[in-house]
Amino acid sequence: MDKLIKIDTNSQVPVYKQIIEQITNLIYIGQYRAGELLPSMNELSDQLEISKETIKKAYSILRQRNLIEATQGKGFFVADSTVDRKMNILLLFDKISTYKQVLYNSFYRHIGNYAEITIRLHNQDIDVFEKFIDENLDTFDYYVITPHFPLKADVHKRVLKAIKRIPNRKLILLDKGLDDLPGNYGAIYQDFHHDVYEGMMQGVKKIKKYSKLNVTTSTSSLYAPYIKDGIKQFCADNNIEVEFHPTISPEIIHPKEVYLILNSQLDTELIQLIRFAKEQKFKIGKDIGIISYNEAPINEIIQDGLTTISTDFEQMGELAAKMILEKNPRKIKCDFKLIKRNTF
Repeated sequence: MDKLIKIDTNSQVPVYKQIIEQITNLIYIGQYRAGELLPSMNELSDQLEISKETIKKAYSILRQRNLIEATQGKGFFVADSTVDRKMNILLLFDKISTYKQVLYNSFYRHIGNYAEITIRLHNQDIDVFEKFIDENLDTFDYYVITPHFPLKADVHKRVLKAIKRIPNRKLILLDKGLDDLPGNYGAIYQDFHHDVYEGMMQGVKKIKKYSKLNVTTSTSSLYAPYIKDGIKQFCADNNIEVEFHPTISPEIIHPKEVYLILNSQLDTELIQLIRFAKEQKFKIGKDIGIISYNEAPINEIIQDGLTTISTDFEQMGELAAKMILEKNPRKIKCDFKLIKRNTF
């Protein structure tokens, strides 16, 4: 009798869903191969000590998903179509931005024709996020999530609870790690405090040539507290004067100073800084320096080349695709670097 399928009687996941999940996984890892005979409903019912109707419900859903097929008088077999079946992947992003587009393009390019991708946006709203998880829990083969939410304890608790409902083998977290989420899931993440420190260190000699570092933090930046702490530590360790500004105004722009913009989704602060600098006849890259946070393709042409410090979103998308294709989930900190161009 087949002993590969087991159930957890203490789990809150319904038994029929446990059976669906296990058979699906066994097919994908090659334990069950195309054309192989599955346990009959009677056999599995006796083995697991559950009702035949529960087995029937699970097998019916597996047939609807074209994972198994039935032959009259013979039983249930792994469908031949599973060999060429595309994976269904849900990308559950917080927001769309230029750098999220880079991430997506890289992921799409590397996953190739092996997957059908659905994108949903939770907009950093925990209610919306929980709803998406609840509605799609047993629908997709993989869930690729950017878990960006307000830094509140109650929200974080709800995020963890929702994500724990997703089987580890199906879960890939992007852009932000969750240190207190256990399990062997995949994650490609930034370390906001450490990364900004290391990124600034890559340009420390040039930064020291300016009289002061000015930092403008957008109100829409979730991780500004972590990033600011990293900048403060960098400046303290390197004896660099620093001042933080909530907004951009002409009064804060002075020659021989450098400006780091922790920009918003729409780059409003960066636009204002460049406009005010031009009004005062400052030459960007010579009279003042500008560094922007997060890389995007357009930065190559802004002011003939905008210097940035950024995680590598191309790498993030590529690694996520490879984890899925290789069925090898692991946790990797994404590269972070200073990309020096003409504004600094």
